This record gives sequence, structure tokens and C-alpha cells, in this order.
Amino acid sequence: MLFIGVDLGTSAVKLLLMDEEGDIKKIVSREYPLFFPHPGWSEQKPEDWFAQSMEGIKELTAECDKSQVAGISFGGQMHGLVALDAEDNVIRPAILWNDGRTGEETDYLNTVIGKDKLSAYTANIAFAGFTAPKILWMKKNEPENFAKIAKIMLPKDYLAYKLSGSFCTDVSDASGMLLMDVKNRCWSKEMLDICGITEEMLPKLYESYEVVGTLNEDIAKELGLPAEVKVIAGAGDNAAAAVGTGTVGDGRCNISLGTSGTIFISSKNFGVDEHNALHSFAHADGYYHLMGCMLSAASCNKWWNEEILKTTDFAAEQAGIQKLGENNVFFLPYLMGERSPHNNPDARAMFIGMSMDTTREDMTQAVLEGVAFGLRDSLEVARSLGIKIERTKICGGGAKSPLWKKIIANVMNMKVDVIESEEGPALGGAMLAAVGCGAYPDVETIASKLVKVIDTVEPEKELVDKYEEKYQKFRKIYPTVKCLY
Repeated sequence: MLFIGVDLGTSAVKLLLMDEEGDIKKIVSREYPLFFPHPGWSEQKPEDWFAQSMEGIKELTAECDKSQVAGISFGGQMHGLVALDAEDNVIRPAILWNDGRTGEETDYLNTVIGKDKLSAYTANIAFAGFTAPKILWMKKNEPENFAKIAKIMLPKDYLAYKLSGSFCTDVSDASGMLLMDVKNRCWSKEMLDICGITEEMLPKLYESYEVVGTLNEDIAKELGLPAEVKVIAGAGDNAAAAVGTGTVGDGRCNISLGTSGTIFISSKNFGVDEHNALHSFAHADGYYHLMGCMLSAASCNKWWNEEILKTTDFAAEQAGIQKLGENNVFFLPYLMGERSPHNNPDARAMFIGMSMDTTREDMTQAVLEGVAFGLRDSLEVARSLGIKIERTKICGGGAKSPLWKKIIANVMNMKVDVIESEEGPALGGAMLAAVGCGAYPDVETIASKLVKVIDTVEPEKELVDKYEEKYQKFRKIYPTVKCLY
């Protein structure tokens, strides 16, 4: 049997073909545009996702025995609002996870409805990127469009709907909508009333590894695949990446250095931190996870290199960095505002500490360290709950940098395990498809059999001590400059 994993990202869709033994047969990537119609806004056309995914699947399966394709599943960018009318037409471009227009709606939810109530209803408080504030924004600012809504779904679920006709979502992705009672894995009636929508507008909830349907006949014909190919619910990109890195079960950790950055801690028990600084979500393995999310991680490094330094040779820019733990330049990595733990869409990036002897390498190093310090902010919240994490997996584009992994290990004072495949959500999607098709009994089993650690970056005491001192300075910068935003 062969399984397709689809990672519906912000700049491109990545498709991966995997066999039963976990061997990756082929990877294909297709890009699509991202639109910024106003400052702080971020949108995409769902039709572009579908068109590029279809072309990508054709390319992915062009040379394989298509009769062996058994299932397809997804990891997808979370929180995006996709709204369809009664004829299944997309009403407006999708409002994405990194869109910051919902400041007023987020304030309303957190202060008027109240954080305590939100936490009781959903285990989370409102963040600007979540789906519920987007629905309220649309209700207020685009009432004609809001009145047309027949179906509300998340980005990857639009693909599942187009492929199978199943109006579905999974519990991990739905956790980030601020519409789901995470503890009980069902829609929150209170939140639906607050947003002015009905349960009929929302998809049926599934576990990430459950089958939601099979390919529509016309889709199967166009792709040249059997109509019996199963479509499996899939997961939010971070939960899918966690599956792909074996971060399932109890007390495992994964750090993702993608466009956004996350620290992801799996747990068999439901839990919420006192200040809701971390997201408390359902996990793709049937249990739960805590997650801290930075809106800009590897994208900070991409911005610094491509937009400011005008280079795409990231490795060359890092080659001259020698004095780890001794940099006097700090970088706040809030290019798109920030989620965890500050929950401030108006926060912005800044450099501080430059002097006449500051070098290009110091600035580049500060960007890498700023992201690591930002992730540590979330780790400190987890540690305050008594969670003891001694090692972490790592994935995402930033994880390809040996220097960045070393910085992470020493800033966090954790062992960083490097795995054989760093394909993240696409691999996690293929693994969920394999579970859904019965090739493996559950998510923990496939993760233990397929995920292989090939290297470990160990923290060094001298560097850990130096970075501890630097981190204590870093954590004072945001509270000091917050009043300027």
C-alpha cells in the first residue's frame, strides 16, 4: 500500500508519497500566492490550494502503481477561515492564521465575554489568529458575506471536502478555532451562540486518524486513482508534524522552526495553564497537547537574509558566527505580532544593543537567538506547570541549520534529537493515512516504528550558563518596550 500526505502550508503545498514500511518514495511541492490587501492582513484563495494540490498529486503519483494508493491525509495551516455559501462557492478569500485584523474582536472576547468563560468553554483564550474572532470580524465588517455562510471550515478541510464530499474536520485542527470544547472533543454551544452561527454550519468532528470518506468519482478519474482511496481526517500542521517526529503519547516534546515556530508537548491528560499562555489542544494521537506558538520563526531568518541582506545563501551568513552566548545584540522576533505567550498582534520586531563594533554576523546571530529565546518563553510556562522536559525533537526548515540547533539546545538546556526525516506535516499526514487504512493499529505504534533518531545535539554547560544570562536580559525587553506598540 501507498499513502499520500498533504502539507497545506502558507506559501506552498507539499505532497509526500510513503509506503507501508515508511520509506518516502517521492516529494512534490507546488506554490501559490499569498495576498496582503491591507497592512496586517493575510489572505489566500482556497481555489488555489485545490488546483495546486490536484496538480501536485498527479505529479506525485505519475510514476507509481496507482492501484497501490490506499489513502490520503493532511497536515494543514491552522485557524484560517474558509466560508462557503449554499452552492459551495467560496464567499471570500480565506483569512489566514497570521492575519492581524481582529484586534477589536479578540479584545471583545477576552474582556467582555471574559477569559475565564472562554477558558471554561474551550480551554483557551482568544488570539487574533484564531477562527472565532475572524467570524466576528466578518459579521461586523462584511454582513452581506456573513449572511451567505452555509459552511465554515479550515484550510485542509476544504481539500478533504473537494476530494471526498465529506464536510469534516479533526479535533486537533478544530481546537484552534475557539469554537470547540477541547476537553470533551465537541463543539461549544456557548461559543457558537457568541459568534452567531449554528452547529449545522460547522463540519463533523473526527479523530485525526479516522476515515471521513473516499475519493469522489470525478476526482478519482481525473487523478487516475482508484475510487476506493480512503480520505482520512488529518490534523493541524503542528499536530501532524508531531506525529511525523514521534511526539505522541505522554511527555514528548517537539520544536518546529517553520514559518511560525512552535514548542509542542504531548500529554495523555488534559491540562490548562493558569494564564492560558499556552494553547491547550486535542492531539492527533487521540489525547492532548500543550503548544506555544510564535508567529515568526524561520520567517525571521528568511526576512533578514532575503529582504535586508539581499541573499539566499543562509549558510554563508551563519558561517562566520563564532561567539555563541556572548552576543550583545538582541532581536525581538515579532514581525507579525506575537501569540505565545504575549498574545499581542500589535507587537513588532526590533534590534537592540548595537554599537560601533557590531558586525553583520552579530545581527544574524541575534535573529537566530531571538527566535530561540521566544520559544523558551513558552517552555518556561510549561515548566511552571511542573512539566519536566529533558529532550526535544526538532523539525521545519530552520532545523536544517546545525548552528540554530546548537543555539536551541543551549538556550533551552535540552538535548535536541535530530530525526532521519524532517518532512514534518506531510510525513505526519501520510502516517495518519496509514493508520486510517489499517496498516498500523494506532498513531503511537506507527510513530515508534517509523521515526528514527540519527543524531543528538547536547547542551554544553558553559554555553548553557552564558545563554541563561542572556535570556534573563531578553525577557525584560518586551515588557519594557510594550508601551511603544
